[in-house]
Amino acid sequence: MGTLLELLLEHDIRPRTYREGDQKLLCPKCSLQRKHRKDPCLSLTIDGGGAVWLCHHCQWSGRVREHPRPREHHSSPHRKTPVRPKASPRELTQEALRWLAGRGISEAVARRNCLGSACVYLPAIGAEADCICFPYFRKGELVNIKFRALDAKAFTQIKGAEPILYGLDDISDAERAIIVEGECDKLALETAGIRDVVSVPNGASVSDDEDSASLAYLANSAEQLSGIKQIILAVDADDKGRVLEEELARRLGKERCWRVRWPDAADAPCKDANETLLAHGADVLCECINAAEPYPIAGLHEILGYADDVLQLYNDGRKRGLLTGWASVDELMTIRPGELSVVTGIPNSGKSEFLDALMVNIAERYGWHFAVCSFENPPAEHIAKFAEKYLGMPFWDGPTWRMSKQDLMRAVEWEQQHFALMRADDDAPTLDWILDTARAAVLRYGSRGLIIDPYNEIEHRRPQSMTETEYVSELLGKVRRFAQLHDLHIWIVAHPAKMQRENGKLPPPTLYDISGSANWANKADLGIVVHRPDPIGDPTTTEIYVRKVRFKSVGKIGVTSLRYHKVTGRFFELPIRAA
Repeated sequence: MGTLLELLLEHDIRPRTYREGDQKLLCPKCSLQRKHRKDPCLSLTIDGGGAVWLCHHCQWSGRVREHPRPREHHSSPHRKTPVRPKASPRELTQEALRWLAGRGISEAVARRNCLGSACVYLPAIGAEADCICFPYFRKGELVNIKFRALDAKAFTQIKGAEPILYGLDDISDAERAIIVEGECDKLALETAGIRDVVSVPNGASVSDDEDSASLAYLANSAEQLSGIKQIILAVDADDKGRVLEEELARRLGKERCWRVRWPDAADAPCKDANETLLAHGADVLCECINAAEPYPIAGLHEILGYADDVLQLYNDGRKRGLLTGWASVDELMTIRPGELSVVTGIPNSGKSEFLDALMVNIAERYGWHFAVCSFENPPAEHIAKFAEKYLGMPFWDGPTWRMSKQDLMRAVEWEQQHFALMRADDDAPTLDWILDTARAAVLRYGSRGLIIDPYNEIEHRRPQSMTETEYVSELLGKVRRFAQLHDLHIWIVAHPAKMQRENGKLPPPTLYDISGSANWANKADLGIVVHRPDPIGDPTTTEIYVRKVRFKSVGKIGVTSLRYHKVTGRFFELPIRAA
């Protein structure tokens, strides 16, 4: 037994509307195998609490009918009429407005959604409490009110009210709907300028008992949901949220569902939309929504097809990557082929110098060859920098003797074995040109690493119909696939947006500060920030922040400090070791 929505979903039938009448749909049994896949060959008739269907192509047919749940004490078989609130909430108090402001929710958004105040009894705390009221409307009619204590995480609703999605009228004529896990998350997104949002009324509960009616809101909101083309699941980033996400996708149809990933860098992780608004602001919150990815529809794979991989994992365990050459950095990150590192830092923080030193270390230790696309370094000067780091001697006259010509040529011959410089010459370098040239370097030299420094020097040809967030997502996805296909490790240097000073100093940026998109954090396997905390007073101390590590076997979140030796361009552990 169950609702009509649930009964039809058991047969993978998803009507456009649950109102009585006839409609034509795709057949879940045969449409995907037909030449004319988009032909709606299934006739469905809904009549009262039942439905009957027939496919005119494969002749599949069936019927379902809702049955009333058994009630104790021989109660009437008819459904109870839902209780409606007797009155709207009273005006918001100043205390409630301060509570909302503390969550980043504007007064204008609160008033548009008719929020109010009340003092009600809350079973969770066994006492009356001052509450903020979230009224639930459908077609302008007040259906329910949810009460939340201002001083405790305790909730209650109108007893016997009909459960529906919060904010339902905001998606009544929309092609897209964003589903969140709490009323404040919906209001946070509206504060950021996004209105087509609804919230589940009872958190991440997915049980079907009659008392909680935890998923009945889907059936009661079916008319508004039926015409939605894209459903973005933006629920909480915890275990319960993932269970809710999976169940919503299963019931609403994974083929039209997308999912959001909230910021997860260790310095500012967020669980939901409201936390993201408070920690990162409206722009990053909007970018997280725009960066939503299609909900995965997993294919079927034979278990024995992974036997070799499983045996290797059993015998060798999870392997760390290559060591960087600095023990303190090795504690935080190692380098594995097939992965993408995003490197950022404020101007003149030493990003390129650190990457050059890292390449020299790996080339010396492991013999790697690198394809280097560095737009800001003239070739001769870049070769001189590599020579300094390899020899540990200055290229120019200074406080110590410069390298001899013989030393220089020895370094150049070594560089010839380990580096190839990529130059676009007369053409503007596009990402496709970079990857095509890197593919040639893999073929000719066996390159294992690729440097793109910096991203903003690439010639971008974003289609007018594509947002910047979508463009960055597509670009980084292409780079990651290239790294995996050719077993390369790729480093991309990307500049942050203009930073605000704190106590007169620029703080180290996060991956979410990079201009363009939150996808810089989402797509990276390693997220690295290079920062000089006191570039004027102490220009040599360089902090290396590892902000993102996708795989625990590679490293961990953390920060360490190195000393930059300007004369040779090398980095040393603190304290300085002799060059």
